Amino acid sequence: MDHEVILLDSNQGSNQHTYSIGEAAKMIGSTVKTIRYYDEIGLVHPSLHTEGGHRLYTPQDLWRLELITTLRYLNFGIPDIRKLMSGELGVSQALDLQIEALETQIGTLSSMLSILQQAKQHEAETPLHAGHSLSYVSSLVDSLTAHAKKRKQFVSAKMEESHLLDGIPQEWRVSFLHFFDKYLMKDTKMSAEQTMAWNEIQEIINDPGYFADLARLELPFFTMANHPQVEAEVWVKKMEEIRVRATEALSKQWPPDSPAVQGIVQDFVMLYASIEHTGDPEAFFRTQAQYMLDSVTERILRFNRLCMVVNPEWSEIVDGINLLQEGMRLRLQQMEED
Repeated sequence: MDHEVILLDSNQGSNQHTYSIGEAAKMIGSTVKTIRYYDEIGLVHPSLHTEGGHRLYTPQDLWRLELITTLRYLNFGIPDIRKLMSGELGVSQALDLQIEALETQIGTLSSMLSILQQAKQHEAETPLHAGHSLSYVSSLVDSLTAHAKKRKQFVSAKMEESHLLDGIPQEWRVSFLHFFDKYLMKDTKMSAEQTMAWNEIQEIINDPGYFADLARLELPFFTMANHPQVEAEVWVKKMEEIRVRATEALSKQWPPDSPAVQGIVQDFVMLYASIEHTGDPEAFFRTQAQYMLDSVTERILRFNRLCMVVNPEWSEIVDGINLLQEGMRLRLQQMEED
């Protein structure tokens, strides 16, 4: 039978109320299964256990569980909740991200509602059998959905208009768009939410300010591509290796200051080094890493978040970049202290 237990907390030297998992579930309006799941994924562990191994939750544990329940109600994802509660993600930033996500969902629902209303009106004006009506709905969706061919044509035209890659050898142009083509140009039919995200991506790309941001951010790539030390295909292969290693580091939850992550950071930054930089790699790292960190703008961040909606696999790219950037900051800080 679930009941309140009073234990002596040796760290505080005072009686502390604890609650069974069943009581905790009732108090926060959740279920035992959900609370057990939060424990299993490391979101909230019970502070204590009975001699028989049953979970016991303190008032502080309950507060954390109730906070998670509130955030889930507001549609926060588990990864963002984890970052928020660990302090990796600031409250203001988390709220901004969630507001953006919900605004995207509102736009998606509005678009879907419009399609359904148009279809209903069409059905009322030209009553046909179900097959014709459903075909009309399908044609409406197809008119709004940007298939891979349309997306490629749009990006190609905008790249030409921007002159961003003028003077870059053709093989390096392909390398520049490698990850974008691999993840964002998949020949799959997009959902309504993905279509809304793609529409906003187009708005960003149509903004000349975005290409100015991109030109600044990718200056190290352009410099390297005009004086390459390796072939373009080899460089792409090395970048893919960096991505795989960063993904592994994330899956194993290696901290940014760990030797493994610092090794990835070093290899990533030095991919942009030329022969003249090999004499003083530390100086190059300091300059290059600081430039990379300083060149990220809100437009670039928003673009990446939208890409994650178009293809969730893009989150691996973004999460990997975030890990490497945090590793760069720690490394630069250590350099300053030394």
